[in-house]
Amino acid sequence: MNKSELMKTANEIRKSIVTAVHAAKSGHPGGSLSAADIYTYLYFEELNIDPKDPKKADRDRFVLSKGHTAPGYYSALAHRGFFPVEDLKTLRHTGSYLQGHPDMKHIPGVDMSSGSLGQGISAAVGMAISAKLSNDDYRVYTLLGDGEIQEGQVWEASMLAGFRKLDNLVVIVDNNNLQIDGCIDEVNSPYPIDKKFEAFNFHVINIDGHDFDQIAAAFKEAKETKGMPTAIIAKTIKGKGVSFMEDQAGWHGKAPNDEEYKIAMEDLEKAGEALCQK
Repeated sequence: MNKSELMKTANEIRKSIVTAVHAAKSGHPGGSLSAADIYTYLYFEELNIDPKDPKKADRDRFVLSKGHTAPGYYSALAHRGFFPVEDLKTLRHTGSYLQGHPDMKHIPGVDMSSGSLGQGISAAVGMAISAKLSNDDYRVYTLLGDGEIQEGQVWEASMLAGFRKLDNLVVIVDNNNLQIDGCIDEVNSPYPIDKKFEAFNFHVINIDGHDFDQIAAAFKEAKETKGMPTAIIAKTIKGKGVSFMEDQAGWHGKAPNDEEYKIAMEDLEKAGEALCQK
């Protein structure tokens, strides 16, 4: 996909996020929207995957460590063809396979069940070590929240990744500066995030997480980096794309009502129309 196509796809994914959370009457829109561009690039450009063969042995692996942003993850999977987009409206409904957090046993394309913050990166490190031990060339990617990296387990896993020189591992931090309780630097500051990962022997890249040129360049640089894992620190805006959700901690885990849903979809429709005119 070219940049314009990626931007249009990301906008569609954002529409699906808002629609799914509205239909569920619960869920986490803020961090799903902030990571929508990352999800889009991963699933439409970066990952070696096949929706027709979700378990193919040589596929790249992705672990959503911040599992509560499943609406964004599911939207990317659906638009990529792993399951019907229409099923997103069943999010969190009784009997739906689209649970509130990723479930590897029931959702096509999900490589790891997640939700307990801090644990996903450990699973990703394990997958990367397994690939090295088996001489497999698949790559492993994991997406963390910036509030999530307040968890000590994140740094235990990072220490091992750096020590084992896992250059097949890419850690992405969605740095929207907000968590459920407010600004991360006021709750328990993890800053400077880049210097911390550098201290654990990571190659670190800082980017604007909404700029597809920077996203593409970062993943290219990660593939070219040898002898150490890569951490991409993506500066983003929580609730990106929806006017009243942007940079508001209150939209971390709240569903829009009918009136808010209408406004959100109007915002995204206008954004889509603007992209079509470019």
